[in-house]
Amino acid sequence: MTVTIKWLAHASFQIKANKKIIYIDLEKGATPKELADLILSTHTHYDHCDPEKINGVRGDNTVVIAPADCHDKIGGTIHSLKPGEEKEFDNVHIRAVEAYNLKRFRSPGQPFHPKGLGVGYIITVEGKSIYHAGDTDFIPEMKELGPIDVALLPAGDTYTMDNDEAADAALAIKPKFAIAMHLWDKGASKFKEKVEANSRIRVVILEKDGEFIVD
Repeated sequence: MTVTIKWLAHASFQIKANKKIIYIDLEKGATPKELADLILSTHTHYDHCDPEKINGVRGDNTVVIAPADCHDKIGGTIHSLKPGEEKEFDNVHIRAVEAYNLKRFRSPGQPFHPKGLGVGYIITVEGKSIYHAGDTDFIPEMKELGPIDVALLPAGDTYTMDNDEAADAALAIKPKFAIAMHLWDKGASKFKEKVEANSRIRVVILEKDGEFIVD
């Protein structure tokens, strides 16, 4: 069985594996077309948790995983995982990990993404591990994630890592493949250049609705 990753928009992705449809961080620019088995949101910000998009592909048996403060936006039953917690849903294993800012602030002492606001997720399906970092800086916990096949890393700056820091994160995580997201139209060429010049990691650059099959 193959694992296919499709970039929908911004930090929104579809993962298709084991006859399951998984969405992460659906937002207004995404165009999901298939009913979901599993939907994950990393945090409550509008560009990662759009209730219209989420509920548009949510069926009676869809499992939604999101931080507790997403509940009022999304409605219905939501499962929340704190960093370090994990659960398995019909042969899809989900582990929540830390995601936060160390150096990006909306005002002195007030980070855009304080520790505890959101999470990242490691999704393991068909023997492949996919790390969606959420909105975060390069944080020490990234060095302890364990084996990762594909790392989805924000690289847009302002609210998250920039290309240079995202490359440093990829080099620390050591995935087989890395994909930059949350780019704010900055592109990923510098990210790709630095990562591939300093490692054997393959950087995949996707266009909107482009797909990558994890081998």
